[in-house]
Amino acid sequence: MATIRPSPSRDPLRSSSNSLSCTSRAPLPSSLQICGSLRKPLKSEDTHLRLLGSVKRRSIQIMEASKESPGLTREHMDKLTKRSEETDSDLGPFLDLKNRFLGYRRRTFLEDPVSYQKLAEAQEPKFMVVACGDSRVCPSNILGFQPGEAFMVRNVANLVPPFAHGASETNAALEFAVNTLKVPNILVIGHSCCGGIQALMSMKEEADSRSFIRDWVFVGKSARLSTKAAAGNLSFEQQCKHCEKESINGSLLNLLTYPWIEKRVNEGTLSIHGGYYDFVNCTFEKWTLDYKEKMEGGSKYAIKDRSFWG
Repeated sequence: MATIRPSPSRDPLRSSSNSLSCTSRAPLPSSLQICGSLRKPLKSEDTHLRLLGSVKRRSIQIMEASKESPGLTREHMDKLTKRSEETDSDLGPFLDLKNRFLGYRRRTFLEDPVSYQKLAEAQEPKFMVVACGDSRVCPSNILGFQPGEAFMVRNVANLVPPFAHGASETNAALEFAVNTLKVPNILVIGHSCCGGIQALMSMKEEADSRSFIRDWVFVGKSARLSTKAAAGNLSFEQQCKHCEKESINGSLLNLLTYPWIEKRVNEGTLSIHGGYYDFVNCTFEKWTLDYKEKMEGGSKYAIKDRSFWG
């Protein structure tokens, strides 16, 4: 393996090797000889200022030289363009991504650079979104989230594990969004034809647990049990559809097992919502979990503000 060694430091003010050299003369007692001329000794401050002036003049000369040689600049740009075209042929599936990115850059960044400068300084998203990693259900595409509007984490079957489950990328994202970004809304989005829910509904209790998928989707076991109890007489497809929505409510309840989430919900500074995207019919359902420690009827939970889009 090659060893990378740091290059020796260079003094930017040191004369280059091709600079004119001075004629050698015997040293004079009260003056300095510079290129054949006699000069009085300089104070350190004067030397520093003259050196800076020399650097500035050198920079101006370089700039003027570049302006006087447009042919060189044009030739350089032509080489870069040719190199880019040659590289495009090797991009394969990334060529489409490149073209989409450049189009996005033209439509957004170049037209509104001020907004992007604000995003570079801070983010203040209104939503923390937990969604499925399924390639067909990108929340930014479905709901039109713009940069800075939603802090997002995606996993298999859009599950939120309970607090006792331990650390995961999902609850790490929740902690950051709730405690640091102070988002006012958490939205858990499920969807139709979810492979993770199908795996949950079809898994055997005594099956080998050396599967990452099985261990993860087992977080939704309560939704599986309630689905079996409520829709066990229905077809497997209908059971899965029922469980897709039931698991969303299970994740909403799991959110309340996190002390810092429950605290903010009770204070009224954080709301918890569920969403279901049916991409077969292109419809969306949204509802809000109403949670209070003392609610009529003895229950702490209720569904409110349910709406259907489509």
